Amino acid sequence: MFEPTLEFLTCPDPQGAHRMAYWQWGQPDSAHVVLCVHGLTRQGRDFDVLAKAICQRAYDAGRPIRVVCPDVVGRGRSDWLKDPALYQIPTYAADMLALLAQLNADTLDWLGTSMGGLIGMVVAGFPDAPAFARVRRLVLNDVGPVLEWQALQRIGQYLGKTGVFESEQQAADALWLIASSFGPHSPEQWLALTRPLLKPLGDGSGRLTLHYDPALAEPFKSITEETAAQGEAMLWQAYDQISAHTLLVRGAESDLLSPATASAMTERGPRARLVEFAGVGHAPTFVADAQVQVVLSFLLN
Repeated sequence: MFEPTLEFLTCPDPQGAHRMAYWQWGQPDSAHVVLCVHGLTRQGRDFDVLAKAICQRAYDAGRPIRVVCPDVVGRGRSDWLKDPALYQIPTYAADMLALLAQLNADTLDWLGTSMGGLIGMVVAGFPDAPAFARVRRLVLNDVGPVLEWQALQRIGQYLGKTGVFESEQQAADALWLIASSFGPHSPEQWLALTRPLLKPLGDGSGRLTLHYDPALAEPFKSITEETAAQGEAMLWQAYDQISAHTLLVRGAESDLLSPATASAMTERGPRARLVEFAGVGHAPTFVADAQVQVVLSFLLN
């Protein structure tokens, strides 16, 4: 019943402009927008199960809603940047503000997984945000102002290695080796999450590769423990300025969001409500029904 449409938006950058893709679900003219922003090497179709569930719940309640899932620049159907140094949170936040200006919602909710949550903290924590960018409810999925250094090192080991695969199943198997922390998934669920991440290699062989710019790794490689600590200070400042009602979702075995950071987030700033999922690390995918229901209850009840 619910399927997305693929839309595009032109966003300015120092080299001129780039095009950002986004997937739009539900009622296209609804003034209530739920923006779902993915993680570092992922793309907007990560949220298919959740987006359908939100649309169905809203439809059943007679409440029109739009769910918008962008492919952050450098991923999926969006352009790749000419300058890899721009693959950083300020660029992504500026793109999201451009998107929000076009969507012009009266009610804005934000769900951000990992990187998408960092972008959400910056936007929701901007004290002078225009009306169209004022976040009502914020879901931070397994991310906070403090990013554990060991987790960043783990991510750096695979970031930029887009690989070559003979089939979708081979790609799914390879990705599972680095993403099993996402928690239990059936083979069908994992293949569905993998398929949108792939694109033809382009040599006529029928082989596949991951659909993101390998140059994403370049600014990531420049992160040191010192610069990470500086970033934490700025993110805490943003977090402390958030006025949105906030839900913090954590994989109980996460190596990126520590229990100590999660606890601190419940005691300062918006004083997030914390929900943890057992048997999951970084990060919950909102495919499991229990995870979906938590989000539906927070956003729509």
